Amino acid sequence: MPEGAKPKVVVVMPARQAAATLERTFSGIPMDAVDEVILVDDNSSDETVRLARQLPLHVVWHPHQVGYGGNQKTCYMQALERGADVVVMLHPDGQYESELVPKMVDPILAGEADLVLGSRLLIPGAAIAAGMPRWKWWANRFLTEIENKIMGTKLSEAHTGYRAYSRELLLTVPFLRNSLDFAFDSELLMQASHFGFRIAEIPARCRYYDDMSSVAFKTGVVYGTKTLWAGVQLVLHRNGIWRSRKYRP
Repeated sequence: MPEGAKPKVVVVMPARQAAATLERTFSGIPMDAVDEVILVDDNSSDETVRLARQLPLHVVWHPHQVGYGGNQKTCYMQALERGADVVVMLHPDGQYESELVPKMVDPILAGEADLVLGSRLLIPGAAIAAGMPRWKWWANRFLTEIENKIMGTKLSEAHTGYRAYSRELLLTVPFLRNSLDFAFDSELLMQASHFGFRIAEIPARCRYYDDMSSVAFKTGVVYGTKTLWAGVQLVLHRNGIWRSRKYRP
């Protein structure tokens, strides 16, 4: 970025069947703090794409479903190609507060962090009070503690989908080598830690609606298993036992 130039902030929205919540989520984004919004639709069968094209955002459509991780890969590639200096991932299902985008961005613009997590668990009891199922809370805390030990971090939540990344991080971390499914988030977080990027958290209130996307128990078990495997891969890589392309620059 040229000296003195204003950093470009881009919000990316990985969408799948988001017609019922898209407009509500988009309307809450403080556009005075954002330069562009990109929505990537993963072959939704509802009205997501039609509604998105009526809003002032850039729309990308997958002709075939590639999964949550695959969707994010397109999101970040689009944002980087369009000159983003900071990229905020905001789910269009309305679970996370759109209004928090400026606070997500601030630590990166201030040079204090490279990755900002909007944590639902930073304020004790807030997630349960907002409707997070207890099994998800316990699973989240269990996995987060294991990941903290592996990464040497003290995060309150490693499994939030509300994230902001610096351009430098996305250009450095080989996220295109990551999973196409929900394990993508865990892999990218561990990659960021492995490459020495600074991670910060801010409290993020979660909202639960009937229309929002949600990970079922069976899917959650698979996700948890893949998260643990990503941690094992990192440990093996660091100890020179088995080198993984995900942790190579």
